[in-house]
Amino acid sequence: MNLSEIGIIAQSEWEKSFELRPDMNLIRDEFIVMPNHFHAIIHIGKNKYNTPNFLEDSNNRSTGAMHCASSASSPSSASNASSASSASTNPKKSKSSTKNQFGPQSKNLASIIRGFKIGVTVNARKITPGFAWQPNYHDHVIRDNNEYQRIKIYIINNPANWKEDKFQKS
Repeated sequence: MNLSEIGIIAQSEWEKSFELRPDMNLIRDEFIVMPNHFHAIIHIGKNKYNTPNFLEDSNNRSTGAMHCASSASSPSSASNASSASSASTNPKKSKSSTKNQFGPQSKNLASIIRGFKIGVTVNARKITPGFAWQPNYHDHVIRDNNEYQRIKIYIINNPANWKEDKFQKS
């Protein structure tokens, strides 16, 4: 894949994501920046921010794949990671005590994607002022080695399948 200027920014910001978060025990795996979207596999290892509820492999790592898309007519991609929040349903609590039931929304996958997208957006808008991401992103926890291999091959082969992409703009 020959990257555009924004594609180069996306690749650089993705690589920077791991350097900026050494405390999260992240490992960058296969990824590809396409003209209008982005695929990546990321491993989040045990760290002081996650809980025992994480699905772990034998290396104590949670593995997941993600897909993000740009809505700009030009390249690269990821998507707005939004923090999950929930209002309190306890009628005895006042509205002012409404709190996110999931805890602080930092040091998680959403915060990684949010930071990545912000970095790409700020720099991409210097080239293409209207650059914007599609809202949200698709993520998937990889459950076993067969699924990991299938997704990894999909990412590797994505550029070869670009001609058949229904969102490709010639």
